[in-house]
Amino acid sequence: MAKEQDGSPKPRHPEFQRMRVTLTIGVIGLCVTSYILGAWQGTSNSIKPSFISTKTRCDNMVRSSGTHLDFQAHHQVSFNESSLAPEKFPPCQLKYSEYTPCQDPRKARKFPKNMMQYRERHCPKKEDMLRCLIPAPPGYKNPFEWPKSRDYAWYNNIPHRELSIEKAVQNWIQVEGDLLRFPGGGTMFPHGADAYIDNINALIPLNDGNIRTALDTGCGVASWGAYLMKRNIITMSFAPRDSHEAQVQFALERGVPAMIGVMGTERIPYPARAFDMAHCSRCLIPWNKLDGIYLIEVDRVLRPGGYWILSGPPIHWKRHFKGWERTEEDLKQEQDEIEDLAKRLCWKKVVEKGDLAIWQKPINHIECVDSRKVYDAPQICKGNDVDSAWYKKMETCISPLPDVKTEDEVAGGALEQWPKRASTVPPRITRGSVPGLTPEKFQEDSKLWSERVDHYKKLIPPLGKRRYRNVMDMNAGMGGLAAALMRYPLWVMNVVPSGSPHDTLGVIYERGFIGTYQDWCEAFSTYPRTYDLIHADNIFSSYQDRCDITYILLEMDRILRPEGTVIIRDTVEVLGKVQAITEGMRWKSQIMDHESGPFNPEKILVAVKTYWTGKPAQKQ
Repeated sequence: MAKEQDGSPKPRHPEFQRMRVTLTIGVIGLCVTSYILGAWQGTSNSIKPSFISTKTRCDNMVRSSGTHLDFQAHHQVSFNESSLAPEKFPPCQLKYSEYTPCQDPRKARKFPKNMMQYRERHCPKKEDMLRCLIPAPPGYKNPFEWPKSRDYAWYNNIPHRELSIEKAVQNWIQVEGDLLRFPGGGTMFPHGADAYIDNINALIPLNDGNIRTALDTGCGVASWGAYLMKRNIITMSFAPRDSHEAQVQFALERGVPAMIGVMGTERIPYPARAFDMAHCSRCLIPWNKLDGIYLIEVDRVLRPGGYWILSGPPIHWKRHFKGWERTEEDLKQEQDEIEDLAKRLCWKKVVEKGDLAIWQKPINHIECVDSRKVYDAPQICKGNDVDSAWYKKMETCISPLPDVKTEDEVAGGALEQWPKRASTVPPRITRGSVPGLTPEKFQEDSKLWSERVDHYKKLIPPLGKRRYRNVMDMNAGMGGLAAALMRYPLWVMNVVPSGSPHDTLGVIYERGFIGTYQDWCEAFSTYPRTYDLIHADNIFSSYQDRCDITYILLEMDRILRPEGTVIIRDTVEVLGKVQAITEGMRWKSQIMDHESGPFNPEKILVAVKTYWTGKPAQKQ
């Protein structure tokens, strides 16, 4: 019995067990209470309300809009509390006020002129990238609100008179005191884009919602796209940075979508079957040369049944040949070659009337495949990477359309009319063309972004008004942000980062929005100060292991207008790093809670770029 007592475990008293349970519960309760108290103290004490008013500088007067952005955060975490102060970024020299890193005219001359290679993207190496803030020109003022901005801009914002002289007869732009006025003229429509568009509408229907997305190649100051907007057609306009100084910058200052771009050796950065309509008004692109490579590229990005509109040489050459200073024989040959190329692309000529000629792409390739027995070239491409368009060389073969079962079926699926198109599940998703995306996920995403935009309006009251016109979504996903914002007088440049797990840019275009591919380790193809609001959803967590996120932030600063706003969504750890960098960039920012509450690890950083300008003869 003694052995049994010595070797066996001693029984525990019931009171002792109850004491341990009570002690454990008490400790847990204290921990929870401490956390709640700490969070309450952080929100009430550590962040003081920051009010940043939106100001408009006009005739040397500063007027407060009366709207204040409340940057009161509900959750605060400290980062980078070390002896090292954040880097302070100096202003760049004033000569860089219109700096476009990947289309720098000073470096362009180093590259071949053949096929416009010198006008394509040539980005600086890391050691050549500027680590300073691009200054606004002296006297810079906030642009006019839309729709007044379509017709007027401040001269000091884009101090260029060249086009007002060179294109005076064509009514591109006029200088009136301290204002730039845009009469709406163009090379082939000196009497105004509105009348020109009415002429197009008389030939093909523009107002029934079937045509929503358009492409303007060689756009000038984008008057064609500007006046299509009142017909609910959104246009991606592009033009190179060339002797027509700042034409794309003029377009964006007007509040019209545009990019720096060129038909060169690489595909334009848009997916296949993106545009309902493409347009060239004396754009000087040699459509009939180089085995038709440029018209073949237009065919790639045109939707089945989409239209191509051509005005200018060689159309109506019998009337214009003397003014164009070309022979009748030369112009006739050019038109004959374009007509022949269009037939070999299986396009049908709809009409030629006056200065306009219009062709239509077939709705599928059933007859086109059969016609390859007649036409030796161009053949239909064997590969299916038709959407690949980031540093991808153009090809002289026809991009294949998705298979169909009948001659009446639209390849890839028919689209709804606008605006129903924006909320309808896109065909690329219903047909399973984008792995991992389903109709259910699309509907959930649409609901999510509607709720997020409602939350943003609480953080940024001017969002629902006319304060913001040009908006960029740096990681657009399925275009949910653009869809949630479509009730406001703004437009969104939807960016899908190259190499994304899901290539959703085609989905975005099928919803009736526009966008482009982009690698955010490089500069965007635009001028400085061209966007009012930039949205970045998990960009920095995606790129922090690929390149220095400091340069991404400097690029955002370059393209953001003074007093523009930035919304960045990411983990709280990443946002701490981002905020530390922006402290040296003349931004004012605060980290906010996620819309679902303080316990979500994802947070929202809202920032405003402060107003400042360069000074004449400013030193580095």
